Amino acid sequence: MALVLVSAARAEAPRASAAAKLRFGSLAQAAPTAVVGCALSGLISGTFCALVPAWMQDRGIQQTTIALFMLMTVLGGFAFQVPVGGASDRFDRRVVLAALGLVFAVAAYAMVRLPRSQPVVSPAAASLFMSALYPVCVADAHDRMPSDRVVAMSGQLILVSGLGSVVGPLIGAILMARFEINGVFYFMATAVLLPALVAGLASLIPPPSRHLKPPFDILTPQAGPLAHDPLSSSGEPSKLDLGWVPTSQR
Repeated sequence: MALVLVSAARAEAPRASAAAKLRFGSLAQAAPTAVVGCALSGLISGTFCALVPAWMQDRGIQQTTIALFMLMTVLGGFAFQVPVGGASDRFDRRVVLAALGLVFAVAAYAMVRLPRSQPVVSPAAASLFMSALYPVCVADAHDRMPSDRVVAMSGQLILVSGLGSVVGPLIGAILMARFEINGVFYFMATAVLLPALVAGLASLIPPPSRHLKPPFDILTPQAGPLAHDPLSSSGEPSKLDLGWVPTSQR
C-alpha cells in the first residue's frame, strides 16, 4: 500500500542539496530540552520494550496476553498523536513536554500499585504513550534551529535517542535483578521526570531580547547645500539677483 501511494504521486522529488553541518554543542545549546528529551525518550522506550515482555514471559504469562499488552502501548501512543500534536502547536512545546512527563510518571507509578490483571493493566499501559515524547522534542528543536540545519539536526536527535535506547535496558536489567519489575517502572518514572523538570524550568525563563539591525541609517541633522545658479560660479550675475535688471527692461 505504501508503494502504491508513492508511485501514484505526481509530485517531483526535491532536489538534493548539500546538507549544512551542525556541531553537537550548538544543538545542545540552542535546544537543550529537545536533546535531553530525545535521549530519555529512547532510554524509556528501550527499557520498556526490552525488559517488560521478558519479565512477563519469565513469569509464565501467555504470549497472547503479552502481545495484547504491548499492542495497547502502541495504540495508546498512536491515539495520543493528534491531541498531543494539536496542543504542542497551540501552546509552548516545553510546557506540553513537561505535562507529558508528569502523566507518564503517574502511569508508570500506577503500574506498580494497581492489581496486575489484564482489564486493569491494559488501560494503564495505553496511557504511557512513549511514542508521543520524541515528536514533541523534535518539533521543539525545529523551532529553535534554522531551516538549513534540519537534516543534520534530525540525524543528531536520532543518534541521541538510539544511544538512550541502548543504555536504558542495561540500567533497567540491573534494577530488575534486584527490585523485580517494580524497579523498572520506578526507573522509567524517575527518568521521565528529568525532561519534564528541564522543560518546565526552561519555559519559565524568558527568551533573550533580539537586537535587530534597522533597515535604515539614522543621519545627523545638518544643513543642506544652498541652491545656486550655475552661471553665478562663472562670475556672471544670476537672474535671481534682485540688483540686476535686463537691458530690455531698463
